[in-house]
Amino acid sequence: MRKVLYPLAAAALFSAATTAHAKDESLVIGTNNWAENIAVANMWKLILENNYDYDVELSDVSKNALYSGLANGDFDISLEIWLPTTDAAYLEPYKDQLTVHEGWYEGTGLGLVVPSYVDIDSIPELKKNADTFEYQGSPTILGIDSGSSIAGLTNKAIDAYSLPLEQVNSSGPAMMAALDSAYQNEEPIVVTLWSPHWAFAEYDLKYLEDPKNVYGDNETIYWFSRQNFSDDDPWLTRVLNEWQMDDDSLGSLMADIEKAGDPVKGAKTWLEDNQALVDEWLEASE
Repeated sequence: MRKVLYPLAAAALFSAATTAHAKDESLVIGTNNWAENIAVANMWKLILENNYDYDVELSDVSKNALYSGLANGDFDISLEIWLPTTDAAYLEPYKDQLTVHEGWYEGTGLGLVVPSYVDIDSIPELKKNADTFEYQGSPTILGIDSGSSIAGLTNKAIDAYSLPLEQVNSSGPAMMAALDSAYQNEEPIVVTLWSPHWAFAEYDLKYLEDPKNVYGDNETIYWFSRQNFSDDDPWLTRVLNEWQMDDDSLGSLMADIEKAGDPVKGAKTWLEDNQALVDEWLEASE
C-alpha cells in the first residue's frame, strides 16, 4: 500500500506547491546569442510557463543593450553575467542600477582555441606560426560578434602578444561552421571559444596557454536583474538562487538543443530526462 500511495502523495504535494506559486504574470528575460545563454533561457521559459503560469518573453539583444535595458527596466532579469573579469566592464556603468544574484555555474573557461591536432600549445606560438592560420588569404582569428566580451579580450590579446593575425568577427553559428569545416578536413584554425560550450563535447579541442593571463582566470556565471526585482518576485528570486548546473547537466542541455536544431525542442527533451534535478532547485527554494 505504501508503494502506491507515496508517489500519489508526492504528486499532490508538487501540485499544491505549483498552485501556491502560480503567478499568472509576465517576465521579460534579456538574452544574448551564446549557446549556454540560449539553452538556459529556453529551459527556464518552459519551466515557468508550463508549471507556474508565467508569460515569459525572451528578448535577444546585444551585450550593451542588455545591460542598459535592465537598468532602464525594459527587461526583468538576465541569466548570464561572468564575473569577476569578463563582464565587469559591461556592469560598471550600471552597477548601482542592477542586482547581481547567486552564481549557478562555476569554473568557466575563455580564450583562443585550436583543434588538438594543431601543433602549437600557447598564444605566443601563434606569432611565428601566423601564416598557418590563414583564412580567406590572411592570418586570422575567427571570433563571434564584435560587441562581445571575448571579442574585446581577443583584441587585447592581439596587442599584448603582438600577434600578426586579425580577428574576423561574425556570428557564433558562422564561426562554428568554419570550425566544423576545418576540423573535418584536419586544417589548422584558431577561434575564440568559452566553456561551457557544446563544441568541447563534439570536437577534440584545446585552449592555447595564455601566460599573460589576458583572458583571466576561471570565473563564475551569475544571474542578475533590474533593481527591486527580488521585492517584486521573491519566490522566483529564491528559485533562481538555488539553481546550480555543472559540465554534465549544462553540457547535456546544450547537446540536446544542438541535436534537435531547436532550443525549445531540445530544452523540452532535456527537461523530460532531468526532472529530478529541476525538482531539487524548486524544492530547495521552499
